[in-house]
Amino acid sequence: MIRPPIIPEGASPSVVCLGLSALDRIWRVEVPFSGGSEKIRAGQHVTEPGGMAANAAVAVARLGGTASFWGRAGADEAGRLMAKSFAAEGVDTSQFCLFEDGASSVSGVIVDEQGERQIVNFRGHYPVDPGWLPLSSLTADCVLADPRWPEGAQALFAEARRLGIPTVLDGDVADTDVFERLLPLTDHAIFSEPGLHGFGGENIDGALERAAGFGCRMVAVTRGGDGLIWQDHSGRHHMPAPSVRIVDTTAAGDVFHGAYAFAIGARLAIADALGFASSVAALKCTRPGGRASIPSLDDLKSS
Repeated sequence: MIRPPIIPEGASPSVVCLGLSALDRIWRVEVPFSGGSEKIRAGQHVTEPGGMAANAAVAVARLGGTASFWGRAGADEAGRLMAKSFAAEGVDTSQFCLFEDGASSVSGVIVDEQGERQIVNFRGHYPVDPGWLPLSSLTADCVLADPRWPEGAQALFAEARRLGIPTVLDGDVADTDVFERLLPLTDHAIFSEPGLHGFGGENIDGALERAAGFGCRMVAVTRGGDGLIWQDHSGRHHMPAPSVRIVDTTAAGDVFHGAYAFAIGARLAIADALGFASSVAALKCTRPGGRASIPSLDDLKSS
């Protein structure tokens, strides 16, 4: 069951999303690779832009927010396709830099009949120095970053913290030192299960406690069909996942983070923002595709 939206009518929070933009090449198969040398047949192949923070920015725009994407790509065919797609979605790309000597990030995605996916990603090649970002003129209701450009995320979060703008971290799999740099500047840290286990170990309670020890206002872990667990000043909580027929989980985590940042920018309380994000991500999973299946606020109202 999808929870009805609780966003105030006409809300259009401004959200800056910083991090990975990738070009996804998606194959739909009956069964995924099982290991070793093998061939599998694809029933469908599509190419669409993706990436954690990039998909989050599109989710913000489709929900009615004002979205800006800050990130890097190469001045190659993939980079130009990604920039064109952002523009079509109404995402501000004035800080999406296409480096002439860079190489864009590209992913191969295998999606099986249960909607589960396998991903191989080339993270791209471009300068790490975030000095070109317009931090002195930062204005937003919320900022979000994934861990793929830690130098940029650290610079953005530090300035947002100085200005009192809420920060949301997409805690996907990353090296421990990346989280140790970003968590002290994070208000809302939302991990995937693999990301949390890689950072804090297999015990979820202990891993959440470790993350919370960096001073985050809220830490959470999304667990797919098992819902989510989060911890804030009031204690440890669990929220079940909406009951839906899963078609494709590609980009579900990205959409969750974008919807959560949108809700926090609209000044929802943490529990309400998590419930809203869960509903948006669940509705995305009922449709084939990654970015193509990100719902709008009207979609959520009519679901």
